[in-house]
Amino acid sequence: MPALSPTMTEGNLAKWHKAEGDTVESGDVIAEIETDKATMEVEAVDEGIMGKILIPEGTQSVKVNELIAVLLEEGENDNDMEALINGGDTPAAPAQQEATKAPEAPKAAPAPAPVATKSGNRIYASPLARRIAADKDIDLSQVTGSGPKGRIVKADVEGFTGASPAPQASAPSTAQKPAGDQKVNEFGMVYTEMPNNNIKKITAQRLQESKQEVPHFYLTIECQIDELMRTRKIINEQAKGEYKLSVNDFIVKACANALKAYPAANVSWTDDAVRHYVHADISVAVSTPNGLMTPIVTQAENKGLKEISAEVKELAGKARDGKLQPKEFQGGTFTVSNLGMFGIKEFGAIINPPQACILAIGAGAQ
Repeated sequence: MPALSPTMTEGNLAKWHKAEGDTVESGDVIAEIETDKATMEVEAVDEGIMGKILIPEGTQSVKVNELIAVLLEEGENDNDMEALINGGDTPAAPAQQEATKAPEAPKAAPAPAPVATKSGNRIYASPLARRIAADKDIDLSQVTGSGPKGRIVKADVEGFTGASPAPQASAPSTAQKPAGDQKVNEFGMVYTEMPNNNIKKITAQRLQESKQEVPHFYLTIECQIDELMRTRKIINEQAKGEYKLSVNDFIVKACANALKAYPAANVSWTDDAVRHYVHADISVAVSTPNGLMTPIVTQAENKGLKEISAEVKELAGKARDGKLQPKEFQGGTFTVSNLGMFGIKEFGAIINPPQACILAIGAGAQ
């Protein structure tokens, strides 16, 4: 498992683009990894044959540097691969060795379940299967997996006869019967769950830490933007559809100019020193289906409105598609968060650590 960002300690293996036996060329996309910031493509750095996939797609919380697959180079065979696996840190080897030592395992239908779905202490199960098992107090090590490579899926857990009826018994007798993926809590309230991905978890963790540890104070001012709106209209008319500036593009440029005029705001705090940054790298808050992202317009003080507008649109699109590269969202010296399009007059934004400032923009009004 590669470390795709400085803060990454684990990731979710979202998808494999290569199967066992496939030829792999250097530069081929072999997998998609969900990090704490985005879903990113992983490219092969060598060529060879995909010998064995050790971590199936859909597996969550895979530690950085854990062995996820083996690529066979020319001249290498299965014996070389098994020697690598058995001599490495992957937990798959003990489970495989136990499987070969137990002659009765192939004869009994339920016996392969622990070996097929477990690797050392790891149990391979889909996120939905894990949630259902937790709600029903089911031990996943006792469930037979029917998914790829013995992975436990929703149907396996729902069809498990050893499930404890305790959660259902604790609900009031007058509670509604849930339909589909609906559940009932201890008060008889029907609800559904949307699992949190790594992006949302890390965003919540970092912003909670920021609010608790950084001494926030807020200043509010109203700005007359008649001239801004007039200038924007003139420029957009002259562009004749080639591009279209938004109010936010002007704000990004204004922030960059302000940071150059007042460099004491273009800083970050460390225990040893306050870092004063040479350039105004403006982070722009973007809401995406996977969570909040803050792609960066680098050296915004040196860019014109047209260039800033095009860059913001491109970065926002990549953020929503989960295609941002680490260099496009890591860093930044100042953040702009604009909720004006929702009619919000003003709000208190949370500082994006380790930055010192964030600008919260509300709606314009006549």
